[in-house]
Amino acid sequence: MRLSSPTTKIILIFILAAFAGLISLPKNFNILGKAFTRPDLNLKVGKFSISRTFDLVLGLDLAGGSHLVFEADTSKVAAEKLDNAISGVRDVIERRVNLFGVGEPNVQTASFEGKQRIIVELPGIKDPKDAIDLIGKTAQLVFVEISQEGDEVKVVPTDLTGADLKSADVSFDQTSGKPVVSLEFTDEGGKKFAEITARNVGKQLPILLDNQAISSPVVQEQIVGGKAQISGDFSVEEAKTMAIQLNAGALPVPVSLVEERTVGATLGAESVAKSVRAGLVGLAMVLAFMVAAYGGLGLVAAVGLIIFGVLTFALYKILPVTLTLPGIAGFLLSVGMAVDSNILIFERFKEEKGKRPLADALEVSFGRAWDSIRDANIATLLTAFVLANPFDWQFLHTSGPVRGFAFTLALGIAISLFTGIVVSRNLLRVFVREKKQ
Repeated sequence: MRLSSPTTKIILIFILAAFAGLISLPKNFNILGKAFTRPDLNLKVGKFSISRTFDLVLGLDLAGGSHLVFEADTSKVAAEKLDNAISGVRDVIERRVNLFGVGEPNVQTASFEGKQRIIVELPGIKDPKDAIDLIGKTAQLVFVEISQEGDEVKVVPTDLTGADLKSADVSFDQTSGKPVVSLEFTDEGGKKFAEITARNVGKQLPILLDNQAISSPVVQEQIVGGKAQISGDFSVEEAKTMAIQLNAGALPVPVSLVEERTVGATLGAESVAKSVRAGLVGLAMVLAFMVAAYGGLGLVAAVGLIIFGVLTFALYKILPVTLTLPGIAGFLLSVGMAVDSNILIFERFKEEKGKRPLADALEVSFGRAWDSIRDANIATLLTAFVLANPFDWQFLHTSGPVRGFAFTLALGIAISLFTGIVVSRNLLRVFVREKKQ
């Protein structure tokens, strides 16, 4: 059996669909009255391990979450620099939330009675304490020198700060096995660090984070190469939080929490169930129309559409995608694009099959319909790119739900191209070949 033959490709496609179907199943499900539990992924190869539960991540409108409001202290910010400072606060908070592992957060600014506020919505987070601690830290990292004049001890800040930091990662001390934060400085920061350690050999070099001493190592010798380590009595989670704060950057101005509440899902369980039911009914009507209008060809399109749905849902769990109501709308729109591709191909096939043999008519139909399919999908992908705004252009929308719609739409378009070109095409090749026989 040749790998390039349509039959082999169809077998591989159905194996892929079966695997995706397994991931798409809920954690606990029943088949013919028997209860089953979907296995999770627990893979360990040497020192590396991967663990995934493949649970569906729901957004704030479907699953609820936390609503936080922070107020920025702008008393020391000049009026002409206010807008840039607030934008910087929003950007840093958004980076920290994303590094924290929250999918599709909504971070926006608001002005209330002359006060500047940042509103943060965290889907699925019912206990936001850790997120509050992470978001609110200013994360000002400073290395200080200790000088002693007689009995007086002075702490002198150096010009080596978090601004000179290139990256921060969690690692483990080879001697004690305790978690540490490994720092790598920029080229300029590395030169500063070498100069500071050279003049402080045998002395303590305290490291301050938000004016709190987190480590006071004794410099044994000059350190060159631009790398350092923060060690202390902290856990792996505390080291991870510190690394996230340092990587995300410092907040341009301090912020304080002024409002915190846990919000319920905008759409209740009953509304979600009705939405799912309506989607299934609509999908069934589309499949029935395709079969009624195109007969055997429509049946092939129905199989391709089912595989499209299974693959898409599996990818939502694998990536994972935070599913919101706008995200569901993006998926449904991509379903329409997938059906539209099949209709273009089938209509072209109906015209070509009277002019040439069926196998040739099929290949010509795909070739001539491809131009229209390509142009339509490229236009939609460009629209999704603008809505997603991956470069954070300020003149475009940066809303989380809008980006969720754009992402699910683009993902659906990509999968629909795969199912239309690969799945449906090879199914039709097998179908036409057997029809000729």
